[in-house]
Amino acid sequence: MVLSRRNNPIILILIFIISLFITLSLYNIVLSSSSSSKRDNKAGVETKPDQTLKQWTKLNNDDLQRFNQTLKRILVPRVVDTPSHANVKNFIVNYLNNLEWTVEQDEFETNTPMGRKKFTNIVGTLNPQACKRIVLACHYDSKYFPDFDFLGATDSAVPCTMILELLRKLDPKLKQHKNQNDDITLQVIMFDGEEAFQRWTNDDSLYGSRHLAARLNSLSSRSNLCPRNVETELDRIQVLILLDLIGEASPRFCSYYSKTQKMFDHLSRIERKLNRFKLLETNRLSGTNYFSRCPFSTSEIEDDHIPFQKLGVNILHIISTPFPLNWHLEGDDGRNLHHPTINNLMKIFQIFILEELKLI
Repeated sequence: MVLSRRNNPIILILIFIISLFITLSLYNIVLSSSSSSKRDNKAGVETKPDQTLKQWTKLNNDDLQRFNQTLKRILVPRVVDTPSHANVKNFIVNYLNNLEWTVEQDEFETNTPMGRKKFTNIVGTLNPQACKRIVLACHYDSKYFPDFDFLGATDSAVPCTMILELLRKLDPKLKQHKNQNDDITLQVIMFDGEEAFQRWTNDDSLYGSRHLAARLNSLSSRSNLCPRNVETELDRIQVLILLDLIGEASPRFCSYYSKTQKMFDHLSRIERKLNRFKLLETNRLSGTNYFSRCPFSTSEIEDDHIPFQKLGVNILHIISTPFPLNWHLEGDDGRNLHHPTINNLMKIFQIFILEELKLI
C-alpha cells in the first residue's frame, strides 16, 4: 500500500494532533525524570546506599592476602593443651593487642576423658567502660582424632579468621565508635574446648563456654555506667552472635530464636541489598540465599551458645545447616573452602556490624 501524494486536510490535522501529543508526553517524562533525579540526589535515596555499600564491601588484594595469612596461622592442629594450640592462642591474643583492644585470658584447668587439661578462653573488648556488649564468638580449638590430624577449617578456623579480619577492616570506624559511645561496644570471645575429646556428652564438650558463662554470671558488673538492673558481667551481653561451620559453598543459615529474629532479618536484608547492587560474587541470576526463611528449629544445635542461652542471654547462632559435607572429616583441611562465599559473608557482616553500631 502506498500513500497518495495529494494532501488530505483531515489526515494532516490528525498527524498534527498526534505529533503534538507525543511531543508533550516526551517533555513531561523528561521533566519528571529530571525532577525525580534532583530530589533523589538531594535526599541521597538512590546514590547514597549504593556508594556506602560499595565503600564498605570492597575487598582489595591486600584484604584477601591478609585473610589468607591469618587463616594460615589458625589452620593447624590445635587440640587443647598442646604446643600448636598455645601458638594459635598467642597469635589471637597478639592480634587483638595490636588492634589496641583490652584482652583477658580466662584460664582454668579441669578433668577430661584424656586427663586433666588446661583451657584458655580469649575475651577481647573494644571499650571496657561501655555498659552493653554485642559479642562476636567462635571456638578456636580443634577436635582430637587418634588416626589423623584434624585441621577444622570450617570448624572453626574460618569463623575465627573472619572475626579477626572484620575487626582489622573496620578498625578506623570501631575506634571512632569507642571514642564517641559509652552505651554499647563490640566484644569478641574465642572459646576454648568446644570439641569433645571422646564422645559428646554434657561433661565432655563446651568446656570453655560452660566455664566462662558461669564465671560472668558470678561477677558483679564492673561498669558504673550501667543501670541498676544490670547486676552481673553476664547481664552486660546484649546479644551473643556465634559463628560456626562456615567456609564451604552454599551455606544455609536459619533463625533459631524469636528474640533475635530482627537481627537475623537485618542480615537477610543486607544480603538482598548487596545482591540487588551486584556486589556479591555469584553465578546465580537470583543471587545468593544464605539467610533463609526457614521455620524455627524444633531441636537446638548444641554449641558454645548453650551455657549462655540457659542463663538468659540473647543468641544469634550463625551455623551452616545442614552441616558441611566435610564436618569432622579429614577433608575439612582447607581444600574445600569456597572463597567467593567467604568473601560474600565478610561483606554482609561488615555492613551488619557498622549498621548495628550505627556507624553508617
